[in-house]
Amino acid sequence: MTNIVRPVKGTRDFYPADLAVRNWIYKYVRDVSETFGYQEFDGPFLESIDLYAAKSGDELVKEQSFVFPDRGGDLVTLRPELTPSLARMVSQRQHQLVYPLRWWSWGPFWRYERPQKGRSREFFQWNIDLIGVESPEADAEMAAIAATFLQRAGLSASVATVYVNNRRLMDSELEGLNIPLGKRPEVFRLIDRRDKLSLEAWEAYAINVGLSTSQIDGVLTILSDKDLWQKSTDLVRFFDVIKSFGVKDYIQYAPNVIRGLDYYTGTIFEAWANEGKFRAILGGGRYDNLVSDMGGQPLPAVGFAMGDMVVRLILEENNCIPEDVKHSPAQVLVTVFSDETFSASSKTAARLRQAGLNVVCYPEIAKLGKQFKFGDRMGMRVAVILGPDELENRQIAVKDLHTGKQEILPDSEAVTYIQNLLDDAKPS
Repeated sequence: MTNIVRPVKGTRDFYPADLAVRNWIYKYVRDVSETFGYQEFDGPFLESIDLYAAKSGDELVKEQSFVFPDRGGDLVTLRPELTPSLARMVSQRQHQLVYPLRWWSWGPFWRYERPQKGRSREFFQWNIDLIGVESPEADAEMAAIAATFLQRAGLSASVATVYVNNRRLMDSELEGLNIPLGKRPEVFRLIDRRDKLSLEAWEAYAINVGLSTSQIDGVLTILSDKDLWQKSTDLVRFFDVIKSFGVKDYIQYAPNVIRGLDYYTGTIFEAWANEGKFRAILGGGRYDNLVSDMGGQPLPAVGFAMGDMVVRLILEENNCIPEDVKHSPAQVLVTVFSDETFSASSKTAARLRQAGLNVVCYPEIAKLGKQFKFGDRMGMRVAVILGPDELENRQIAVKDLHTGKQEILPDSEAVTYIQNLLDDAKPS
């Protein structure tokens, strides 16, 4: 084992069972996105670092991005997020597109972070955005999409919650504390770290940022006020309209949610598991200036992103992912009795596939017990046996690998019998 080449630190190997889970999550991502009428898109995996330098924040650009010179000497990066690429794409064809845009994407991203549970340097991410509408109703739709995913994937409102805040509200409150406009991005990052640090460490950080004792006390008062949202016209409208989406139990105000990236301009939100063992499941908000920052005309936008790792941990912890997701996609195993019957087994497998079944034909001569064990371990429900007696009498033997029950029936009835057996085995 010591001579086996190891994968690059912070990357993951997706064995079939792992990829099956990732695809199961992707299925819900696609279903929810399309339920709300969003179109799938994608951008390049490589971008100029300048795309992120202006608005994403120093931490993302200087500490978390994989940056390297191309052969021409220009600095490029493996994409650490998609929103700047989306803004660039929209600005390039701004006058050709039909608004509002409802776009979503799923793909790989890279950040140079310390690998740990729920975090790696390479990850897959769902991005979904509504562009061209500046209203609390659009913000509510985006938060409802997040809550709908949690609901459909099997996470109840008692397990996971979407927490909402508003940058303009927080700006107003910080202005009331006489915190200068130029210092507020640092204070936003300070607020974002409140739950990540002890109070003592957080206050030391606040002093380092340049806040006075009274300003620190003022920020803590803001963070303890659960009714602060009522001072925001946007949030009052947001919480009123969210009721119509049928997911209001998932949505809650939280003054400590601020989001670390610099380009957010209004309502922001994050989804968290209520036990708080992991990082945020997803996060996003309103970013009305980013398209114009990419050279386009001003265009309002709201969206969020969800990585695949934290949500998988929470789904697994709450037993939301069916065990059979990790099994072979084949429902039926056609066994091979002998060299003489191999051709007949192959033809039967082909006929079952033409009837719409997923079928594996065992690829070599082996004891039937070994073949049955293989089928059972791969999660197949049915085994088909074609021995000399069955072939001579134009019959087929069908074995239920879960119950051990076996039936011999006319070959002409095989497809219907197997389909009925599989239908009966489906969960109601």
